[in-house]
Amino acid sequence: MAQFLETVLEIDLNALAHNYNYLTSKLAKGTKKLAVVKAFGYGSESIAVAQELEKLGVGYFAVAYVKEGVTLRDAGIRTPILVIHPQLLNFEELIDRCLEPTIYSARVLNHFIEIAERKNQKDYPVHIKFNTGMNRLGFWEHDTEHVLSKLKSTQAIKARSLFSHLAASEDLNEKDFTLQQIEAFKKIAERMKASLPYEPFMHQNNTSGVLNYPQAQFDMVRMGIGLYGYGNSEKENKNLKPVATLKSVISQIHSIEPGESVGYNRAYKATVYEKTATIPIGHADGISRAYGNEVGWVTIHNQKAPIIGNVCMDMLMVNITGINCQEGDEVIVFGENPTAEQLTDAVGSIPYELLTAISQRVKRVVCRK
Repeated sequence: MAQFLETVLEIDLNALAHNYNYLTSKLAKGTKKLAVVKAFGYGSESIAVAQELEKLGVGYFAVAYVKEGVTLRDAGIRTPILVIHPQLLNFEELIDRCLEPTIYSARVLNHFIEIAERKNQKDYPVHIKFNTGMNRLGFWEHDTEHVLSKLKSTQAIKARSLFSHLAASEDLNEKDFTLQQIEAFKKIAERMKASLPYEPFMHQNNTSGVLNYPQAQFDMVRMGIGLYGYGNSEKENKNLKPVATLKSVISQIHSIEPGESVGYNRAYKATVYEKTATIPIGHADGISRAYGNEVGWVTIHNQKAPIIGNVCMDMLMVNITGINCQEGDEVIVFGENPTAEQLTDAVGSIPYELLTAISQRVKRVVCRK
């Protein structure tokens, strides 16, 4: 194997395209597709991801905050961008950069109308969010008349869409609850549309909703974690490809004797003659201390090397006893083997957390495999 030089996060655009096309194959003809690229594209590289998806014909993007949308606009992205959780302080910049806000409360609605009118906007597109059981953001059903009255009282804004969020679409044990959410949203949306002189489009499904609840595709679906290779189930993971592969390198190899310890607090002690390898990645790079002490592992030459001792800020150590390797060899932290889901399962977490935790000091390399 060729000598490897540094820690990198590889972003495979071919895997991204594969996942996009697979999720698209689950949709009824004409359903709009929104790609969620918040948090640096789920920890990958939001600009490269957005550029690829724009070429593939995605109809919308979603980010969490205005700053993320501005980054995409500065990179030349012209596709509409929904800002899921805009802050009042950023409304003027949002309008200046042609971003589209989620309106989820009376306070947000009133303030955005005030800013839009001050900036002489007409029919500025906004997205009205309703809470159907997530209890995170959104108007309640009984707020419908108030929202309608505010929309009718101004020419500055126009409801581009009505939407809600499924709380447990990946958990089929919660099917009854999810179906209740779907029906509640349909009821609210129908009431809204019946009272407006135009017809906003509707969206509620996330990745697991696309896979498990085709009846809730409505006019658009929001593709999130599935785009990056994770389907929230063992079955669907087989149909998707991880977009991000975190690679590192063996910096140094040690041979240790029985009774010798490894790392801070002497958390690991050898009982036999062993070989260890030090890898230049640690909890400052997003690899939590929870993966230490043989809970997590990496692969070297496709063989499992348990993480031993405590994960350090910038380094971790693995047991390579029985693995034929040398300093400079490549190390796979996650990708296809192990996957981010396999690692996070070991610590009771989820792939979202590990993917988005990878520090921006880790070099991103965009490629096509």
